[in-house]
Amino acid sequence: MEDLMSKGMRYAKQALLSGCSAGGLATILHCDEFKEMFPRTTRVKCLSDAGLFLDAVDVSGHRSLRNLFGGVVALQGAQRNLPRTCTSRLNPILCFFPQHSIASVKAPLFLLNAAYDTWQIQASLAPPSADYHWNWYDCRKNYARCSAPQMQYLQGFRNQMLRAVRRFSKLRKNGLFINSCFAHCQSERQDTWFARDSPHIGNRGIAQSVGNWYFDRVQVQAIGCPYPCDKTCHNLIIDVCEVAIYAL
Repeated sequence: MEDLMSKGMRYAKQALLSGCSAGGLATILHCDEFKEMFPRTTRVKCLSDAGLFLDAVDVSGHRSLRNLFGGVVALQGAQRNLPRTCTSRLNPILCFFPQHSIASVKAPLFLLNAAYDTWQIQASLAPPSADYHWNWYDCRKNYARCSAPQMQYLQGFRNQMLRAVRRFSKLRKNGLFINSCFAHCQSERQDTWFARDSPHIGNRGIAQSVGNWYFDRVQVQAIGCPYPCDKTCHNLIIDVCEVAIYAL
């Protein structure tokens, strides 16, 4: 960022920091740092796509993602770069989960997330390491093969996500678009970001919603109804190769 600022970005009148998945998490963690690089007259906002990783209990009753994030925090010494408003009261590993810090981000922040995030289903909720009897094998690959109890479990994950953004959504500067789709990263694909049949909540798609929020046209706090009522979703079907990659 410092290199870009030296090459002219410091003169920008408008700036948007965005990222998807791990980049979406980094966007949340560094949003205020990014804003502080610009003059107060610059419109600076942040867009996190699929970065709302939750500290959820997996199907075995453990917390697979907490263990993974714990390794990242320890290996990279991430504690010094995590929000002090969080680390002053919680374990740094917990502060790596956005749910504990999003409400304290000072800069305007937009959260774009699928309520049934496919990466989190595969790596956090029902990873092979927690699915001892492979009961979730078919459901992991294809949401249409999930049993009624499995869908109920996933509905619980959606409810946890909505609780996590409750305080965040009360701040007018922030934006929110949580649709009830089986997806991961919806801003980097044209068919989900801005197309005639892209996902909508109400009468607005993702790109229009982000644009309205960024330019302060309309306050955007959009939450879709639970599966299966949203017929605009581009739900992902994961093949065996992708599952193997996620497992690695």
